[in-house]
Amino acid sequence: MAQPNTPVITLTTDFGHEDFHLPRLKAHLITAAPSCRLVDVTHEIPPYDIVRAAFIFKRVWRQFPEGTIHLLSVNDFYKVKSRFLAILHDRHFFVGPDNGMFSLIFDETPEETYVLDGLKGITSLPAIYAKAIGHIAEEKPFYEVGLPLKKFTERLAFQPVIGPDYIRGTVSFIDRYDNVTTNITRDRFDEIGQGRPFQLLIKRMVPLVHLSEDYHDVEQGETLCRFSSDGFLEVAINSGRAASLLSIQEEDMVQVQFE
Repeated sequence: MAQPNTPVITLTTDFGHEDFHLPRLKAHLITAAPSCRLVDVTHEIPPYDIVRAAFIFKRVWRQFPEGTIHLLSVNDFYKVKSRFLAILHDRHFFVGPDNGMFSLIFDETPEETYVLDGLKGITSLPAIYAKAIGHIAEEKPFYEVGLPLKKFTERLAFQPVIGPDYIRGTVSFIDRYDNVTTNITRDRFDEIGQGRPFQLLIKRMVPLVHLSEDYHDVEQGETLCRFSSDGFLEVAINSGRAASLLSIQEEDMVQVQFE
């Protein structure tokens, strides 16, 4: 009999590293798929914050090889009516709770989605996930992992408000360097701006009127705005901490005003 390939399993959770939740999860996964390679995406998602989890995960999962199994356990706890999903999309597998997080990750309907079944008597989250991931890792028919589902729970992400001369968005993410990422994309910026001069406004910050290509395009300590490699408008300070120094927080309003 052919041996299954060594599966890569990524982990994205809000468990942290200070108690037993993470090692217990890993123990279950290794038991279910002994040849697996566990790769930590992050376990430092603030508790219950599926928006932040989706923002981070969405920017990394495509970098993993096809066939990777991605486990997401954020804002996740067992209750009798909980639904847990297994998804196949773009030759990657995804396992996690049906709490709206997947609607923030995928821009289109995934190819196959199943509700995990056969869970009677299983009340431990690690055991639930280990059963599904073991099934996938052993390369059993994916459709046998659960019951088909056409639509999972949706969580609507805030979209920028568009006018003929402005884009009004929000701060969606602040990284560990205090760089500020907005939900305004380069495509939308170009579509509305049409090359016109602009002012970027956040709170009482001095308006920014030039796009930089790199953090070092301005002098050390100066503020800049640029588009990240993911195509989102961000505000940063060269060798500084923009969010702290400018008193910017996630969900603050951001406006780009075009002349």
